Amino acid sequence: MMILLSHCYCVSGFFVIYVSLLLHPLASPTLHFCRHDQRDALLDFIDEFPFDESTTNTWVTSWNKSSDCCHWKGVTCDGKYGQVISLELNESFLNSSLKSSSSLFRLQYLRHLNLSSCNLQGEISSSLGNLSRLTSVDLSYNKLVGAIPVSLAKLTKLSYISLNSNNFTSTLPSDMSGFHNLEHFDVSKNSFVGSFPKSLFSISSLQYVSLGDNQFTGAVEFVNTFSSSSKLHFLGLSRNSSLKSSSSLFRLQYLRHLNLSSCNLQGEISSSLGNLSRLTSVDLSYNKLVGAIPVSLAKLTKLSYISLNSNNFTSTLPSDMSGFHNLEHFDVSKNSFVGSFPKSLFSISSLQYVSLGDNQFTGAVEFVNTFSSSSKLHFLGLSRNSSFENSSQETLIQILDLSYNSFQGPFPHWICKLKGLRYLDLSNNLFNGSIPPCLSNSIVSLTEMNLRNNSFGGALPDIFVDATKLRSLDVSHNQLEGKFPNSLINCKALQLLSVESNRIKDEFPYWLGSLPSLNVLILRSNEFYGPLYHRHVSNGFQSLRVIDVSHNDFTGTLPPHYFDSWHVMTTLTEGNDYMQVEEHSETEEEMFSWLAAGIAYGPGVLCGL
Repeated sequence: MMILLSHCYCVSGFFVIYVSLLLHPLASPTLHFCRHDQRDALLDFIDEFPFDESTTNTWVTSWNKSSDCCHWKGVTCDGKYGQVISLELNESFLNSSLKSSSSLFRLQYLRHLNLSSCNLQGEISSSLGNLSRLTSVDLSYNKLVGAIPVSLAKLTKLSYISLNSNNFTSTLPSDMSGFHNLEHFDVSKNSFVGSFPKSLFSISSLQYVSLGDNQFTGAVEFVNTFSSSSKLHFLGLSRNSSLKSSSSLFRLQYLRHLNLSSCNLQGEISSSLGNLSRLTSVDLSYNKLVGAIPVSLAKLTKLSYISLNSNNFTSTLPSDMSGFHNLEHFDVSKNSFVGSFPKSLFSISSLQYVSLGDNQFTGAVEFVNTFSSSSKLHFLGLSRNSSFENSSQETLIQILDLSYNSFQGPFPHWICKLKGLRYLDLSNNLFNGSIPPCLSNSIVSLTEMNLRNNSFGGALPDIFVDATKLRSLDVSHNQLEGKFPNSLINCKALQLLSVESNRIKDEFPYWLGSLPSLNVLILRSNEFYGPLYHRHVSNGFQSLRVIDVSHNDFTGTLPPHYFDSWHVMTTLTEGNDYMQVEEHSETEEEMFSWLAAGIAYGPGVLCGL
């Protein structure tokens, strides 16, 4: 029995040892053990760049011989052999160029290289083509110039190339068909010239292409075999001023995102666009397109984003848009669309952003009964349409711009129901009557309110008790009268307040001086009266940059120390938010003299300046 037990013990011990050896290779990826030649190459690479105390990145301190280089920040190794396979040094201030002799190119096992936003300069070294195992390279957001080296054609395993946001000025390689694994190609925001090579679009693995913000010319041609095998889902060609569309574009059956904005496209939208049934976003803005929106677009039921703004469309909008049941963003502003706006658009519960400004729409914008309960709409822009009638329906709008229309009658009370309203612009219309107290329901979330240039009368209501987020209030050029609302003292975020050209009759609101962010105060052309200075009242106004109290009935004297607390006024610099001034050499006394003269201008008597 003892022998049997001993035998079992030995077998059990052997099993434990065997299992331990079996599991050891599986655990090795966490051990790494960086190879010395890889470590030395990395250290030599870092020594090529002019680091100093002010620019040294935190990751540099982890790079030293006393630690395993596979644990250095930005470095990934092969778990079994200790070879560096990934280098992620994006947003590191390298501030130099990659020379052909760089130690980087000794990392022959490298698969992923990310040096984006590193302030790299000069040309891409041809030695990059020696890293034959590379599958992704990101050199975006640098200051690289010149051309893409021909040697990159040897990197046939590349699936990801990002060179966007540099200063390249050449043409693209004429033959790119060797990149037969390429999925992502981004060279946007450069100055590439010439025509785009057809060979790129012979790559069946291609999924994402962005060529925007360059100087490409001519047509983008997709070869005959492309449409059937293509996986392309993103095509961005925006801001290439001389591109020509091709009919082969409409055979890209897997395309989901199409951006052809600012390409100087002319004529009508092809009805073949409706063949791209998987499209979720289309941007044709800032072109010279004319005519109507083709009926075939109604087939694109997956569209969530449509931008046709800044063209020359002159027709009516489609009468039935309810089929766009995924639509979130719809912008047709800055055209010459006519007719009434279809109610069907506002039956789309997913709608978030609608901009119809700068057209010739007429009539009312009607929201269907079910809209208010399900709507996600946060932006509604209807400005500069000369004959709109306001709606009486409640929505969940956050940004409402009805400026530069011909709205008439009283303040639209339905606005009082917009509990999440952040931006309200009713300026430059023909509204009259009083501003309703019910607006206090919306004032809680408002950050900007512009009622300028209407015919509102009565007193400005005392509705600002909860307006703690309000940054800008402009009710100038109306017919408001009565007292200045004391509840404005609660607007701690207020930066701009203008009541110019009304008939408000009150004393100077010195208590506004306690508002910590008030930069601009315009009381011009009202009936304010009395002294600006009270001996026992603190002047405040520490953030004030612009003040205009002219054309009122202020009287009295201003002592020399009146402006002592107006610190921001005396330190204006170039690039100021509210006024552009050159770097000045005036003394503080001269600044005060200039300011006081500005206050004294117009009716009223101010002495002792």
